[in-house]
Amino acid sequence: MKDLESLNVSFVIDTFLLLLIGIGPKIALVPFLELTTGMPEATKRRVLRKMLTTAATVAAVLLVLGGLLTRLLHFTPGALGVASGIVLLIIAVSMILGQNGNGGAHQDPMQVAVSPLAVPYLLNPAGIVALVTLSGEASSIAVAAVAAGVLIVVLALDVVVFRAAVQVSGKLDASRMLVTEKVFGFLLAALAVQLALNGLSDVGVVHLTTGH
Repeated sequence: MKDLESLNVSFVIDTFLLLLIGIGPKIALVPFLELTTGMPEATKRRVLRKMLTTAATVAAVLLVLGGLLTRLLHFTPGALGVASGIVLLIIAVSMILGQNGNGGAHQDPMQVAVSPLAVPYLLNPAGIVALVTLSGEASSIAVAAVAAGVLIVVLALDVVVFRAAVQVSGKLDASRMLVTEKVFGFLLAALAVQLALNGLSDVGVVHLTTGH
């Protein structure tokens, strides 16, 4: 990703998939529906706007300044991968073992929109790793522009998906949402372990093989 030769279909697809995992709708969708249960539709829309704008703003800052932050704070991409894996694993365990219910009923909706919905659910640790890595490795304006364009596409997808979710949220079955959350929790746990392993590999602690 360091020069114009990197600007090919493979780069765009890889970047899209990384950001789709890191700031796409699938991880945040079930928590959003759960935490906004019982809220008036107008409040849900306010929460949605706040969640999307907060996540988008933080993502843009990381894409622009992520590489500089790694140098200023003296941490490596490998260390960031390990830390992100640990945090994501905690989130996954809370999704698997946590008690569901009307979790946002007694909280300030705008606070819920910022945390946990915007960060770490919508912009999750995998997204933070991807954005900081892109920022650090994109040494040309063209590569940075492509990464920014892909980020905008993913955010636009978030808008479409979550707006649709607000419209159908009242018709969703709570038990099915619960099962979906548990399944996503297991998948997130696997992703968390992979992030940590990739980070440990980057710093030379473990060696990962790619053979089948």
